[in-house]
Amino acid sequence: MTLDRTAARTASMFIDGAWVAAASGATYEATSPSTGQVIATLPKGGREDAQRAIAAARRAQTAWAARSPFDRAAVLERIARVLEARADELATALTLDQGKPLQAEAYGEVEELIVYVRMAAADATRLDGIMPPSVDPNKRVLVYRVPIGVVGVITPWNWPYTMPAEIIAPALAAGNAVVWNPASSTSLCATVLASCFADADLPAGLFNLVIGPGSEVGDEIASNPGVAAIGFIGSSATGRRIAERAIGKELLLEMGGNGPLVILEDADLDAAVTATLTACFLNAGQSCTAGEWILVQEAVHDAYLDRLTAAIRRETRLGDPFDPLTTMGPLNNEKTAAKTEQHVAQAAAAGARIVTGGTRNPGLGSPLFFEPTVITGVRAAMDIAREETFGPVAPITRISGIDEAIQVVNASAFGLLNAIFTRDLKVGLRFAESVRAGWVNINEGTNYWESHLPFGGRAGSQSGQGRVGGRFLIERLTELKTVVVNLA
Repeated sequence: MTLDRTAARTASMFIDGAWVAAASGATYEATSPSTGQVIATLPKGGREDAQRAIAAARRAQTAWAARSPFDRAAVLERIARVLEARADELATALTLDQGKPLQAEAYGEVEELIVYVRMAAADATRLDGIMPPSVDPNKRVLVYRVPIGVVGVITPWNWPYTMPAEIIAPALAAGNAVVWNPASSTSLCATVLASCFADADLPAGLFNLVIGPGSEVGDEIASNPGVAAIGFIGSSATGRRIAERAIGKELLLEMGGNGPLVILEDADLDAAVTATLTACFLNAGQSCTAGEWILVQEAVHDAYLDRLTAAIRRETRLGDPFDPLTTMGPLNNEKTAAKTEQHVAQAAAAGARIVTGGTRNPGLGSPLFFEPTVITGVRAAMDIAREETFGPVAPITRISGIDEAIQVVNASAFGLLNAIFTRDLKVGLRFAESVRAGWVNINEGTNYWESHLPFGGRAGSQSGQGRVGGRFLIERLTELKTVVVNLA
């Protein structure tokens, strides 16, 4: 099925196995970030809708948990086959709703979505337990994993398929039910993804989609006693509010980051430049693992800057995301565009130098197109270095060497993912073992990860807690049950 990208559509929520309107009847219009045109009318749900979905999920979860892991794996494989059959529709909706270039990025996200579902199907069959000894020779002890219950999933707009999938798929595989609240600005994508789940004939109530503002729907999911666990991906500020509202529940909080990406004087500069393009301009910089701060050793600063600027002009093309030659599309929303603009302007006013870009390009179809930007002379006190900009910007700071790099990274409030380029493996490992981050890449950019590996922020930072990826999350979405058998 191909999505008609020229006509607006009317969409619904998916609750208890049925497509429904908001209980209040309220709706809102979704617009394309690349054209500003209305692409859909969507329901604006509220607390009552979330409560209805949670009740349906609780009813469905008991029977689902009682099914064998192999049965659940077969259902997830069925979902994966539906996703494959509807890949064109999913990719088109993603480009229309989020703004990702169709050929350069959207199809890639759909492929990764399918990987997450298939991986969870396999992981479901590998959950095991232990049989520890008892002090009594007449007793046997069984310890095994059981589903946690209803999992509330609250996700952002920058990766509208893969970020929900990395929680929803393992949650279902583990025997849980799901209530999902996606970001409002990419909820058209969410309805297309939910329809793929519906086409796979899941038991009614097992998977629920509630569209509506996080302040109501997300808050109800986080605080409702019928929800046992919360999987949240988004900003640090929202994550902290959710943690306060979800006290007593199992929490996965995948929150913000800002790199940094370190380039030492012995680095392969061509490899570092290639990695920088992905780190800073993949998804127009709208990634929690984006290289939002680049620390370059003094001796190679100018050479790196020249090569990076040339590479951007040669390889990065901003434009219509449906054009097969486009490599970077618009920002998703005005709030993000305004923040990017503000960070660049503040840095320039404080003495940083804009090397290329630095402005919007509304002539491309909407005010959300922002030129790929390089800015040097950035200092640690600037917002562009301290915060998540979430735009297509490469802010560069000169450093003296590895000691300063470690000091700068560890002074950051974030602790998600860092990267370093150096030919000296000993130095690279020293960096990896010294910085407070959940993930470190050596001679690879900040936007490199693999879906089966544990990913998440370092405890105590603004980057969250817990890990997604393969068996690491599916284990967290179950809990241990101990059973003692008296044979006497």
